[in-house]
Amino acid sequence: MAVIDPTRQRPDDGRVATPAGAATVVRPARKRRESQFEGARGYVSVQDWRNPRVGAVMKTLHTMLLVLLVVVGVGPVLLLAKYAITPTQDIIRSPLAIFPHGVRWQNLSEAWNDVQISKYFLNTIWLAAGSWFVQLLVATTGGYVLSVLRPAWGKIVNGLVIATLFVPSVVLLVPLYLTILNPPLVGTSLVNNFFAVWLPAGASAFNVVLVTRFFDSLPREVFEAAKVDGASSLRLFWSVVLPMSKPILGVVSVFAAIASWKDFLWPMLVLKDPSKQPLSVRLPAIASQTDLGVFLASLAISTLIPVVFFLIFQRMFLSSAGLGGAVKG
Repeated sequence: MAVIDPTRQRPDDGRVATPAGAATVVRPARKRRESQFEGARGYVSVQDWRNPRVGAVMKTLHTMLLVLLVVVGVGPVLLLAKYAITPTQDIIRSPLAIFPHGVRWQNLSEAWNDVQISKYFLNTIWLAAGSWFVQLLVATTGGYVLSVLRPAWGKIVNGLVIATLFVPSVVLLVPLYLTILNPPLVGTSLVNNFFAVWLPAGASAFNVVLVTRFFDSLPREVFEAAKVDGASSLRLFWSVVLPMSKPILGVVSVFAAIASWKDFLWPMLVLKDPSKQPLSVRLPAIASQTDLGVFLASLAISTLIPVVFFLIFQRMFLSSAGLGGAVKG
């Protein structure tokens, strides 16, 4: 006859095995919080974290690192915002003092009206918007053809696109400028035309490769189901692929807008008319002729859109709901 040990516990729920007919004794299960960290590895072990001295030192180091990152990342932006409303004499004599002689809001109005930052600001927005649209159009359509449609010549084109990443951009300036001077099928020069900035911006092999790799990770079953339902290639691209690609569209949008906003060399070469130049080109040209406080106010205005744009689209980097637009439960 088998003998049952009443002290033996089951490993799952903590109950004590008792003979038949006897009352089942339930004991609280052991806490498994410690076992959750047994597989975790880091520069400080779990046992060291339990030490009060080690824990206090690590928390202090983390706090100091956080403060350092905030100072390095946010400090220059806050300092520029302070200089934008500070009198010029205070900026020169005591740059780190907090408004020793008050605030001068006239810097912003003079920068916007007298220096005509409003006109250059509008030019920059137009250039950034056009470059964003062209880059997004080329990247999504190119990635759609190479990743979803997959023609027979797709691997060759994909290899050529990747090969262009190894060509330095400086090498392409002269042939690209000659093309803008005498573009094929147009018959007239594109110098002092916004299309001279918009069209070359679309030739971004990095964006095409980035979108292609993202499209490769999308579920092929959704595409096959859409084709079975009679969706054409255009309908598949517009109604299925794009709604599933919101995260990568946000990433490409941020890259395109910021790259266009800070671009200096190419707009300076093709936009020689000062009335059509963006902020990145015009601000260095007027630096020596403008009051320091007004000039710093102009710089603060020029950084406003990139900061706001990043704050709006930062959630797309962290969002994991990329399939929500096409897959229904």
